[in-house]
Amino acid sequence: MIASISPPLRTPPRLSVPYQHRTHTNIYGTPHRPLGLLLTMSLWLLLGGCAQIGHLFAVTESADLPVDRQQQAIVSRLKAIVEPELRDNLARILPAVRASLADQTNKIAKFKQGLVLRALTDPWDGLAAIEQAGLLAATAAESGVEGLPAVIDILEGGMDRTGAPFRPLIFPATLAREDVLGFIMEALEDAYQDREHALRHLSPQDREFIFTQARPLVERFSPQVTPPVHLADAEAAARYATLLMQQIDYASLISAAQRLARLGNRKFLQQLDIAFHKRNPIAQTVSGITGDLLLIEQTSYGLLVVGGRGPNTYDLDHGAALIIDLGGNDTYRGLVGASPNSDLGNSVVIDLSGNDLYQPAALGLATGRAGIGIVIDHSGDDTYRLAPGSGGVGLAGLGILYDGEGQDIYEGNRFTQGAAFGGFGLLVDRAGDDRYTSFGYALGFGAPLGVGALIDVSGNDSYECGGRYASAYNEAEAPQAQPHDAAFQYDCFGLGTGSGLRVFSKQPAQRAQSLAGGWGLFIDLDGRDRYHSDNFSQGHGYFFGLGVKLDLRGDDEHQAARYGHGTAAHFGVGLHIDYQDKDRYGSKGPFYNGGAAWDESVALAIDGGPASDFYDLPASTGLGMADLSGWGLFIEEGGADQYAVSRGLGLGADAGIGAFFDLDGRDDYSSVPAPTNGTHPERLNRKTYIENEGSIFIDR
Repeated sequence: MIASISPPLRTPPRLSVPYQHRTHTNIYGTPHRPLGLLLTMSLWLLLGGCAQIGHLFAVTESADLPVDRQQQAIVSRLKAIVEPELRDNLARILPAVRASLADQTNKIAKFKQGLVLRALTDPWDGLAAIEQAGLLAATAAESGVEGLPAVIDILEGGMDRTGAPFRPLIFPATLAREDVLGFIMEALEDAYQDREHALRHLSPQDREFIFTQARPLVERFSPQVTPPVHLADAEAAARYATLLMQQIDYASLISAAQRLARLGNRKFLQQLDIAFHKRNPIAQTVSGITGDLLLIEQTSYGLLVVGGRGPNTYDLDHGAALIIDLGGNDTYRGLVGASPNSDLGNSVVIDLSGNDLYQPAALGLATGRAGIGIVIDHSGDDTYRLAPGSGGVGLAGLGILYDGEGQDIYEGNRFTQGAAFGGFGLLVDRAGDDRYTSFGYALGFGAPLGVGALIDVSGNDSYECGGRYASAYNEAEAPQAQPHDAAFQYDCFGLGTGSGLRVFSKQPAQRAQSLAGGWGLFIDLDGRDRYHSDNFSQGHGYFFGLGVKLDLRGDDEHQAARYGHGTAAHFGVGLHIDYQDKDRYGSKGPFYNGGAAWDESVALAIDGGPASDFYDLPASTGLGMADLSGWGLFIEEGGADQYAVSRGLGLGADAGIGAFFDLDGRDDYSSVPAPTNGTHPERLNRKTYIENEGSIFIDR
């Protein structure tokens, strides 16, 4: 028989020591609005140059002192060097390109995001704001699990979304089990009320549609559809997005996620561990769960379980409101931090230690599906075998996967590892030499109205994306090629990629179903990392999407393919920055790498610092290219660099601006093909070349 805790849904449980909500105070000791709004305000003040990073963390609960990553910001600093050269050398075409980028006339797409429009209107201003938001999120992630509420605020702020004001609960002042459980129950109740408030305007039919439509979005999403094939999918996606924008109070979902993320606080979990330290395993059992259990309660919000310090198995066909496992090498299957239906919308799983195995169902791990899904694993060498729609995925909700310590393996599918459509998907890994793989639409992928982010704080990591979804380019460019032939292309859409849903049609009514892209963000803070990906990846924006990849430190290898390393197409925005150390760039090609923009897009690729880098791109074009009124820049800050590029190095065509800048160091261009018949000038040190009115090459 399972015991039951079922407090009235609108009345917190009666506790032996009453808990009082409190209002935080800022660094001046005066009350301010709650954490969510404060952080969003701090972010945008910072982006305007009027706040300091220390203000942000005055209200976090981390024992770790975060680094001020804003000191690394490079976009604004390089603008001061590069923009005068653009104005002086491309004086006639520059204003025309800027005007074309800013003009939204006849660019049909619903729900365009503010950061993208800002970058299209003023590339330098928008890209600087995007970089600063990314660095701010990196700082918050560095502070550990306690920084998750701040990461949520920063990234949701980039989508012009803020959480509803709330008063965070005070953590228990005693080690008494009833106080610890009382705190947990009140947190679950508050998050439940937040979700109910968020969905209160949805009819029962629309509520069920939002829940069930998440699966086809995950399984069938494509960046471009051509009617009549898949037009119904585009129409359903447009309905889904419209309900989110017009009927869901998303601010309350943000607040629910921030409340529940606080359950992962390390000091609180130490209290809970102590509170259950001398408790013997109970005799009660529950179907699908094996191993020692210290608590089983059936609550109004779902199942509540505290697992023991030995190995446990959790087969969760019906999910759970909250599982806290105190240790052991555990196995999780089914719905792990994910909702089983549209009624029970919030789910949290916290594992304190052990080498754990996660094998979730589809949409089944850290998946926010019209609600909140959170998985926090504090330590251990863990393996995540992720089905589609799992691993920090937001679908009209917020899905968060946090892994603290250990050398972890993330084996992905599609829509995994920080991905979102109409919501927030986040994966944060704080330490360890980790391995990430996925087929696509993953590793920091933002579909319409979504922000999907992957942040890895430290370790020598490996990232792979692609190898499954054949590219549409094969039919025209390599019709005889077979899978895995050198000429055969695959699509990735990952590693910091934002994509819209583009309905390619001559009929206005069909084009009107098009949805602007979301924000895909990838950040690796430290370590010698290896990146391997296929088409559309590593800082790519497609159809009003925003794609960002930031690597802050380490000798890295960036291997991509078509549209890789800071690229954009069809009104997108792409940013790729490697801030320092010795790096190598490669590509399978055949086109567009390193600051390449197509069709009124903005793209910037930067390699910072004085180290010497190698651009091994003989099979591709790139490094500062633009077509069809695009703005594509490549900037190498310093070092004795080596370039092996077949074509590009500052090339603009069809009213676009393509610019290449190497700002310091004696560089090697011997592997760049020599000019033939005067078709393009030779690239040399200490030279400036203007190949045409939209092209500029400068080596200082």
